[in-house]
Amino acid sequence: MGEIKVSPDYNWFRSTVPLKKIIVDDDDSKIWSLYDAGPRNIRCPLIFLPPVSGTADVFFRQILALTGWGYRVIALQYPVYWDHLEFCDGFRKLLDHLQLDKVHLFGASLGGFLAQKFAEYTHKSPRVHSLILCNSFSDTSIFNQTWTASSFWLMPSFMLKKIVLGNFSSGPVDPMMADAIDFMVDRLESLGQSELASRLTLNCQNSYVEPHKIRDIPVTIMDVFDQSALSTEAKEEMYKLYPNARRAHLKTGGNFPYLCRSAEVNLYVQIHLLQFHGTKYAAIDPSMVSAEELEVQKGSLGISQEEQ
Repeated sequence: MGEIKVSPDYNWFRSTVPLKKIIVDDDDSKIWSLYDAGPRNIRCPLIFLPPVSGTADVFFRQILALTGWGYRVIALQYPVYWDHLEFCDGFRKLLDHLQLDKVHLFGASLGGFLAQKFAEYTHKSPRVHSLILCNSFSDTSIFNQTWTASSFWLMPSFMLKKIVLGNFSSGPVDPMMADAIDFMVDRLESLGQSELASRLTLNCQNSYVEPHKIRDIPVTIMDVFDQSALSTEAKEEMYKLYPNARRAHLKTGGNFPYLCRSAEVNLYVQIHLLQFHGTKYAAIDPSMVSAEELEVQKGSLGISQEEQ
């Protein structure tokens, strides 16, 4: 039990990457927690947004690998926000505070939905340069909980945890997936009642993504073929919404592929970010990109622009 929590990788991460706490709202109780790693000269980093049960450190394997390759990566944990507009406003203030004009977003489940809503919210003055949506959705009605969304704030913590745990895999899983589930259960235990209630409210509050507002943003849809909390219908809806999106399919990985299939997830993230190398929106330090790779990238960019 708890293999990931005691692993050398996780302990190395906790001892080398500091957790920062930032307040950007008038309400002092709304605290953003984040890990910011990699070269500070990068002005368009990749930001990770966690699922309902996750904290910022669930992406530690992405942070370790990607920063080692020269990328700037930020993993976030949300304050208590009760509606999507309030979240988007707070996230915009956070980016202003960090002096980040545009960013790439990787969102897992609820994180992916919030990433889409933020891209939609800022479409007139774009702040999102690209999206990676992992096991995510575009319409909260798929959970059939919109009618209970307004009562989550009343429920005790144990009841909220039970709702979240109901979406975790219960069948037989391989050891790495079992470790990932254990780690996520542990992270879930660390969340307070208001944190959990607000996230479940955001997850189930009646809302959907308006695709015409974000159709020009490059998107990669990452999903798994084995058991996850998302229905096939929800996945199909995502494909329909983003017909030009790149698709990153993992044979297995369950709800938390970034923990139990991190090598594959990291590779797909790199492939997604490759299209921005050599531009001002690159998330990687230019000195870490070989000259040959840059020439190839510029060549393909030139070709794609000519095609357009």
